[in-house]
Amino acid sequence: MGRLVDLSHPVEHGMITYPGLPGPVISDFLGREASRGHYAGGTTFHIARVRMVGNTGTYVDAPFHRYADGPDVAALPLDRLADLEGVVVDAAGGGRGIEADRFVGKDLAGRAVLVRTGWDAHWRTPRYGEGHPFLTRSAAEHLADARPALVGIDSLNVDDTADGVRPAHTLLLAAGIPVVEHLCHLAALPESGFRFHCVPAPFRGLGSFPVRAYAVLD
Repeated sequence: MGRLVDLSHPVEHGMITYPGLPGPVISDFLGREASRGHYAGGTTFHIARVRMVGNTGTYVDAPFHRYADGPDVAALPLDRLADLEGVVVDAAGGGRGIEADRFVGKDLAGRAVLVRTGWDAHWRTPRYGEGHPFLTRSAAEHLADARPALVGIDSLNVDDTADGVRPAHTLLLAAGIPVVEHLCHLAALPESGFRFHCVPAPFRGLGSFPVRAYAVLD
């Protein structure tokens, strides 16, 4: 196996991923001291309880996130999430709206297309939720036609959050292309020559759920 690069933000108690959504509440269901009475002397266990929205940390959006009749997180096929040939598209420093010309001429079919904006540098700061880079409608149209396995971005949202139409989510998820948001460390990856993985727990009835995204470099 090649070198592993972690592309996910750790999930921590109370952290805010998206302004306006609550942070996760992580607590003990069974603490170590309380567990002593259940097991032999010197043997303890910890069982945690987590309450959170699905859009927490680095997460994947399934078509159900946008469409009531679309596949949910549990129905996403593994061949759209795991062991994918990856390609990084560098969109850092080019303004907020990422246009289609960033993707023209690239072989994207069946690949994990990861858009590097550098916005992850602002993670867990007020700046992260303001003025983030996003895909324009023309970029989303080009990507939907190019048929990648998935599209990821290291920014707050693949769409401009001021646009209530949400064209990137609308077009990509309609094409069955999962969207991964809040990636990080994409600068550590080459343009190509790596495999990408980002598998969520298979919850039914959810449109979004955290993933442990990582790359395996050749």
